[in-house]
Amino acid sequence: MGLLSIFSSREIDEMAQSLVQELVKRYPPSLDKPGARKLSVARITRILEDLYGRAARFQQERRLGLYKKARLSNTFKWALKEQGYSDAFVDMATEGLVVYMTRKASPQTKQSGGESKKNK
Repeated sequence: MGLLSIFSSREIDEMAQSLVQELVKRYPPSLDKPGARKLSVARITRILEDLYGRAARFQQERRLGLYKKARLSNTFKWALKEQGYSDAFVDMATEGLVVYMTRKASPQTKQSGGESKKNK
């Protein structure tokens, strides 16, 4: 492994594809077309937040650097486009992914007891 494993992108690409495949199952591209039956905004938000949470945990477990975060988000974006999602949805979903992966872990995530600093 050594130094070359640091630059391996296979795992990053597989994670991005996994996120897209889960999204396709829960919110198919056909529902993103004009005139198609629509899911509620709350439902779409919940689906995306589930995906973002997976990506954030993946990022924290592997301590992804800037390059690998960018790789994951770009692979995610292009895979969404290939599936046929609208440009507006692709941009919104990708931006959310980037935000979730780059923000710091919340106090609740860091504390093992689950009690936030606010409640102390």
